[in-house]
Amino acid sequence: MSAPATVEIGSLITRTPGIKRGTPHIAGTGVTVRTIVRWYQLGMSPEEIADDYPHLTLGQVYAALAYYHANRPEMDAEMAAEQAESDGLEQELLRKAKGGG
Repeated sequence: MSAPATVEIGSLITRTPGIKRGTPHIAGTGVTVRTIVRWYQLGMSPEEIADDYPHLTLGQVYAALAYYHANRPEMDAEMAAEQAESDGLEQELLRKAKGGG
């Protein structure tokens, strides 16, 4: 039996222009760091998150959380901007649904 391969921590999170708007995501997956962070902020443990995403390892979930904490001001700003954009689109759709333009 051979020894397990060592994983380079820095290879777990990546940013790829044109994929997920260039936001940080778990390498080889479509799961963004902010997705993991949002579940964590809602009270889920890393183990629960990994259970909900069976294609992710617990190490990948922890890497996403570590990336968030290491880059918190930038990540919080990106997440706030995304939320504001989402809220604006929702308000626009509600106005249109009510016949307001």
